[in-house]
Amino acid sequence: MSPTIYDIARVAKVSKSTVSRVLNNQTNISDAARERVLKAIEELQYQPNKLARALTSSGFDAIMVISTRSTKTTAGNPYFSEVLHAIMARAEETGFDVILQTSRNSEDDLQKCLTRIRQKMIKGIIMLSSPRDETFYARLDACGIPVVVIGNVAGEYQHICSVDTDNYHDSIALTDTLIAKGCQRIACLHAPLDYHVSVDRLAGFRASLAAHQRVDDPALVVDGGYTQESALEAARQLLAMPEPPDAVFATDSLKLMSLYRAAAERGIIIPDALMVVGYSNETLSFLLTPPPGGIDIPTRQLGDVSSALLFARIAGESVPARTHIPTRMI
Repeated sequence: MSPTIYDIARVAKVSKSTVSRVLNNQTNISDAARERVLKAIEELQYQPNKLARALTSSGFDAIMVISTRSTKTTAGNPYFSEVLHAIMARAEETGFDVILQTSRNSEDDLQKCLTRIRQKMIKGIIMLSSPRDETFYARLDACGIPVVVIGNVAGEYQHICSVDTDNYHDSIALTDTLIAKGCQRIACLHAPLDYHVSVDRLAGFRASLAAHQRVDDPALVVDGGYTQESALEAARQLLAMPEPPDAVFATDSLKLMSLYRAAAERGIIIPDALMVVGYSNETLSFLLTPPPGGIDIPTRQLGDVSSALLFARIAGESVPARTHIPTRMI
C-alpha cells in the first residue's frame, strides 16, 4: 500500500494536521517539525493524493473545459478537437489537469460547475463557445472563479473574460467578396442561432446584402444544425432548389465539408458552377479540392490564448475583459 499522511505523522512524530500544513505550504508550523515531516516524506516516498488535496484549501490543480454542447453535436467537428488539444498542451506545460465536461443543457452544465467549485476540484473554467442566453454567466460569475469564454460575451462580468475573432466583420468581408465576383443568388448555410458566433456570422452576411441592396431571400438562408448528417441534408436541400444558388457562404467547417460532398453528388463543379466560401482551417484547406476560400480560423491560437489568460487569472494577474485575435482571408 502507498504511504498515507497518517504514516508520515507516525514517523515524524507529529499530528496529522501538522503534516497537512506542511503539504499545503502553510506557515504556522515550526522549522523543526517541518524538517521532520519532509524527512519522513522522503523516507516513505510519499506521493500526494489529489483527492486528499481537494479537501484542503488549495484544492485540485485542475481546470474544467466546458463544451456547452453534447458529444452528439460536437462529434466530427474539427474545431472542438483542435482547440481542446491546444488547451491541454498549455495545461500540461503549466502543471494543471483538464476535466472535460459535456452535458445535456445549460442548467446541467451549471450544476456540475457549482458542484466542482464547492468541492474545490477546479481553479478555473474555459468555455469552448458562448451561449446566446447569458443567464449561465451571471450565476457562474457570482462564484468568483476565473472563467474564460472562447466567443463573444455581450454582458459585463467581474470574473469572466472572452477570447474571440471578429465574426461579424469577417462575414461581411466574405459576402462582399462573393458579390464582387458577380454572384447573384448567394445562400447562407448556418448553424443554429443558440450561440453568439452563429448570430454574429449570419448578421454579417445579411449586413453585406443590405449594404449592396441585395434581396435577403429566406429560402436561401438555411439552418444546417450541429451534426454532419443535418449539415449534409441542408446542403443537399440548397443545391436541389429549382433555382439553386450560384454561391454559398458556410458559417463553419461542418457546413463547408457538407457543401463539397453535396456538390460532388450532383456533379456540380466548385468553383466553376458554385462558389463556396466560409470559415475554414488548415486541415480543411489540405483535405478539400480545390481548397475552400474564406476565413482561416486560428483555432489552436484560440485554445492557447484562452488557456494562457486563464492561468494568468488563476495566478492573480490582471487580464483584459475581451481579447480579439486577428484572422486572415484565404
